[in-house]
Order: sequence, then structure tokens, then C-alpha cells
Amino acid sequence: MLQQIERVEGLQRINDFVVKFANVNGSGSASANALFAKAVLRMGIAATPRNIFPSNIQGLPTWYEVRISDAGHLAARGGGPDLMVAMNPQTWDQDVRSIETGGYLFYDNTRPMAVDRLRPDIVVIGVPLTAITNEAYTDSRQRQLFKNIVGLGALSALLDMDPAAVEQLLAEQFKGRDKLIVANVQALHMGRDWVKQHLDCPIGLTLRHADTVGDRIFIDGNSAAALGAVYGGATVCAWYPITPSSSLAEAFIRYCGRMRVDKATGKNNFAIVQAEDELASIGIVIGAAWNGARAFTATSGPGISLMQEFVGLAYFAEIPAVIFDVQRAGPSTGMPTRTQQTDITACAYASHGDTKHVLLIPEDPYECFEFGALAFDLADRLQTPIFVMLDLEIGMNDRLAKPFTWDDSRRMDRGKVMTTEELEAGKLFGRYLDVDGDGIAYRTLPGTHPTKGAFFTRGTSKDRMAKYSEEGHDYQENMQRLLKKHRTARSLVPAAVERKAEAPTRLGAIYFGSTSPAMNEADAMLAEQGIHVDLLRLRGFPFNEEVSGFIDAHDLVFVVEQNRDGQMRSLLVNELEIDPRMLIKVVHYDGTPISARFIAGAIVDHLKKSASLETPASSEKPALSEKAVL
Repeated sequence: MLQQIERVEGLQRINDFVVKFANVNGSGSASANALFAKAVLRMGIAATPRNIFPSNIQGLPTWYEVRISDAGHLAARGGGPDLMVAMNPQTWDQDVRSIETGGYLFYDNTRPMAVDRLRPDIVVIGVPLTAITNEAYTDSRQRQLFKNIVGLGALSALLDMDPAAVEQLLAEQFKGRDKLIVANVQALHMGRDWVKQHLDCPIGLTLRHADTVGDRIFIDGNSAAALGAVYGGATVCAWYPITPSSSLAEAFIRYCGRMRVDKATGKNNFAIVQAEDELASIGIVIGAAWNGARAFTATSGPGISLMQEFVGLAYFAEIPAVIFDVQRAGPSTGMPTRTQQTDITACAYASHGDTKHVLLIPEDPYECFEFGALAFDLADRLQTPIFVMLDLEIGMNDRLAKPFTWDDSRRMDRGKVMTTEELEAGKLFGRYLDVDGDGIAYRTLPGTHPTKGAFFTRGTSKDRMAKYSEEGHDYQENMQRLLKKHRTARSLVPAAVERKAEAPTRLGAIYFGSTSPAMNEADAMLAEQGIHVDLLRLRGFPFNEEVSGFIDAHDLVFVVEQNRDGQMRSLLVNELEIDPRMLIKVVHYDGTPISARFIAGAIVDHLKKSASLETPASSEKPALSEKAVL
């Protein structure tokens, strides 16, 4: 029944609230939670789910949060949920504490809950889910599984959700198994009917059919990147399982099973190796790439740490390789199932000695697909490792994205590969000879010619013709050429995207990757307060001139990222030789996705603090203009 210590006026919102499910790992709740999120989308309402789970075994707490936003906001809102579906006794107290004032608590009240474990400023809704399912089912496993669907039915009635949306999803999920469809639909309506008979519904949080989804698709970044790898021509994947990147390799396996099998012979046109560790996996990738295959690995921070030596070999020997890094919280094991942007420095300068690597930084599944394909062209063109920098938030969570597009006339860019005919004609071949002035030498694939071209490579110093040399001038010339090649990459990586504020401003903000939805929403929040900020979204490294130009055009630039030390800010300072005082860190690193509230709050706090300080005229510290503050 509806339980309230005092009569509370619950929140009143349509298509704009956050629902959070608190469950136990292994209870079968994940499927029902996903059905809820997808049903919201089927009603045409933009929604973003996030699976929050522990990095350990069955039986521990999990959460599933769904942000519903008619305005189309896809970022974590920050703060507590408006509706908590509390099904885990272990986390009850913290779940109840987290609810927004005036929010709703939905729980199974088959067993009474002590009043002192509730809150007087929320609306408490109890539905006897266990009693309902126990009366209908005798099998213990059925009771557990159908209890989740009964709960979904009850929730759908409370929120005025269209049951047809859920029914359609159930029909698709159990297609060809009519008995399961009927049983699940029956359980759904058991929950709906009980609520309609015993409670006043809908509550103040309601769902209405809308058209904010449009033609967007719903997919996770890891799957999108894997599909991009297929379209990009990848035929070899070597990997070692690690959260949160494993699903990328698993998706590649599935796609290859559909798209890389010869229809005439039934033979696989791909090779996928689960190696004994991350070091072996990148070694396999480099070996395959040296022989001409397009090859990649998928890993996370700890794997990047282990791959350092082979990454240095690929850089110095100039071998193409693609590494999908799905970042998580570190150092060491860190928090394997929490998100961060924490491998920026590690990947940009991976390996010992003077190294600089190319980074591609997608913001959503659409760019995961796009950059997943592009990475292989760049690896071949530049003859070097390419890092595609996802993170757990973008990699493992489903998100709305533009439909993927592909130009069937597009051909793979294999870069400077000398042919048999060119070698036979006597064209000068020096494996590390720069003949075009872009720092990129010509290569040959092993076996291209019986006597000419390159068959082997080494990680030691060499001259232009690939002869072993420890002469200082040979080493220095080679290192300078590699630096020139890195500069060439500036024009090849995806350009940064700039968005001007509605009013002239001397404030700027730089952001990247999965921070994008939160930054976009924060920008609107700041504008409502009269604070205008020009935005620049980074999509690749090395940085091109427009990045330094953006910084130079502003008095202060906030660098928004999800790590403790401001790694992207450090990269900007180091590579562009920017005065560090020009770049203000906005860092979020508790493992949860950054929110618009956090970004806007951090910027406002800094501006207030800066406005209250008097800067001496002789100081060289950049000062905020009055226009910038206001």
C-alpha cells in the first residue's frame, strides 16, 4: 500500500526524471531493467541507461540507472534518483538516503518495513511483489524471474507507461517461443492489475509518447567500435579478457561470424586469438600487421601497462597496429567496473624513450564506429600504433547515436607500400628513407619480391636503409624523422570541433570523449546564469593549430576531464607550450560518470573565486575580464 509518515507532495514531472534500480547481482533483474529502458525509448522518449555493477562474483549489489529526458540530455544528471526501485536489503539505507526530496521509493512490502528506515520527505510505495509471484508460481526459479516482470508491470502502471511497448519487446525477445511470450505478458499484467486495483496511479512522474528519439539507434560503444573494425578491414584480433574491453572483442567475434565467412567454402576469413596475456596479444597483433594484415587488440589500463615494450617496438620499427583502450579507474587493478579517462598520458607516450603516439577520441557510439574504421587507415598510412580511447561509460553502456553510415566506394588506405613492379623496376627502397618530406618511409610486405624489400625488422637503431647502426647521427636523424611523421599526423587525425557561445566571451572549455553529453548540458545551464563559454571538443592527438588558436583566443580555458591529475591538460601544456595558468582543471574521478551539475558548479565556483580576488597590475597571471565573469 501507499505508505507515508506524513502527506508529502511528490515530484511532478513528465518525461524528465531519473529511475534507479537497486538489485542483487545474479537475481535476473538485468533483463527486466533493460526492458524498462527500451520501452521508454519505444515510446519515443530519449533515455540513457547505466549499468553500475561490482567487479566480483554473484550476490553483491548492482544498480541500473535510467535518465529519462524529453530535452534529449544523455549525461548522468548527478544527484540522487527521483524514483528508487529498492530491491536489495543490503543497500537499503544508502538507497533510501540517495532519493531526491519529494522523490519516490518503490519496494516489495511483502514483509513490513520499519517506519524508522523510511524518510518523511519522500513518497513511499509498497507493492507485495513476492506475495503476488508466490501465489502464481510454485517453482523457485520461476518465482525469482517472474517477480522482476511483475515488478516491471507495477512500475509501468505507476508511471503510466504504455504496456504495448513492453509487450512488443517481450515478443521480440522470445520470438518463436510463444509460451514464454504469453507467460511474461501475463506476469507483466499481474503487476499492472494489482497496482491499478490498490493504489492511486499514475504518480507524479509520468511517461508520455514523444518524438525525441528520432532515427537514432541504441548501441554500446564497444559493439560500435567492433563493427567499425570489421568495416575498416580488420581480419586479426588478439586479446586477453579484461573489464571493460572484453565485450569489444566478443562483438568482433560475432560480427566476423556473420560477415567474414566465405559463403562458397564456409571458411573463416579472420583469425581471433585469445592470448595468454596482454603482452602476447599485442605481440601477435604486431606480427600480423608486419605481414600485411589489419590487426588489433582490445584492452584497458592494466593491459596498456603490460604492452609497453611491444608498443615501443611497433613505434620504432614502424609497424601498423590498432589498440582499443576502454579506460577504467586505476592505478593497478583500481576499480575495474568504474569509468575514468585515466590512460591519456600512458597512451600518448607509451613505452620508454622518446615516443609519441596517435590517439583517436570518440564521443559516442557513432564515432566509435567511425574511428574504429579510421584507425586502420591511419595505422597503415602512418605505419605506427593507433590508440582508440574509449572508456567504460561509452564502451559498456547503451546510448542513443546517429545511424551509422558507410560509403561503399570507400577503399582501404594502405599507405606507402612499394609493389613488386616498383622493386623490379629498380625504384630506390630504403625502409627508413623519407623521400616525400612527410616523415613516412615506404615499406614492403614480406615476400613481395624474392630478393628485394624488407623481410625482417629490429627494435635497435638503424640507418635509412635499415642497416644496424649505433652511430649518433643515424639515430638522431631517425628520431627526428619520427617526430616529423607525428607532425604529419596532425592533418590526418579528426579535427577538434568548436562551438561558439551565443554571446562574445573570453571563456573557453576543452573537453573530450564521454564527457561530451555532460558538457553540452552544462553549457546550457551556464548560459541560463549569463555565463557564456566557447567550447572545443578534442577528437584526436596530436593537436593541430586550431587547438592552440582556441586557447590563445581566450583569457581562461577550463579543461574538463575524468581523472585526478588533469592528464589532458598536462598534454596540452607539454605539446603546445601553453602557460599552465591559462588552463583551469575541472576534474572528476570518483568512478561515476561526470555530470552537467558538476561541470557547471566547478566553473561557477572558480569564476566566483576569481572575481573576489584582486590581481596586482604587475602580476603576469591571466586576469578575468569583467565581461568574462558576467
